[in-house]
Amino acid sequence: MSYEPENRTKQTLAEQVAEQILNDIVDKDLEVGAKIPNEFELAEKIGVGRGTIREAVKILVSREILTIRRGAGTFVSERQGLLDDPLGLCLLKDKTHLALDLLSIRLMLEPEISALAAANARPEQLKELGKLRDQVEELINRGEDHTHADILFHRQIAACSGNLVMEKLIPVIHSSITLFVDLTNARLKQETIDTHREITDCIVRKDPEGARCAMYMHLTVNRRLIKSLEGN
Repeated sequence: MSYEPENRTKQTLAEQVAEQILNDIVDKDLEVGAKIPNEFELAEKIGVGRGTIREAVKILVSREILTIRRGAGTFVSERQGLLDDPLGLCLLKDKTHLALDLLSIRLMLEPEISALAAANARPEQLKELGKLRDQVEELINRGEDHTHADILFHRQIAACSGNLVMEKLIPVIHSSITLFVDLTNARLKQETIDTHREITDCIVRKDPEGARCAMYMHLTVNRRLIKSLEGN
């Protein structure tokens, strides 16, 4: 069976195949040191060329999810993707539970980050935040994947906060945005547009309490939908 690439922007075929290989590792509960199928077997199973498999494996090696041992094969890395996923979240199997836990952490942090952003954002940061909000809206309205733009929007809020630690920490937990979009098939499109507008408007107006409440509402609605999917 040939591999049909997903309709995701900013992903090459090799990147999509890398995600499929990663999903197989998770679904099969492969442990550290487990050997994965060879290049020929993967190409036949997924339905792509061996060159694409090589590129996909290189991606996973660069992310420290896989490691290549010359003459032996390709294995699940001991570092488990710590390069761009320092908590190893991509290898946790229960994605619904993971999304809920990540949203719980975000509820602890992001309302306060939004309040700080309203107090501390510089004019050029506000301009960039507005651009990212508009980009998310445009992608949603065109029916295109808005995940990457959504992540950048939330990261910009962290940058606006002026807190150097939060600016570095927030990207670690924002994998929940990708998980949320995948799990819900982006059902809350209008809610995303409306709450992003409200969050941005409050930050621009220098309204910390309004920004705090708007972000809390945004995340709470998301969590409610994820919660409804438990057990499905």
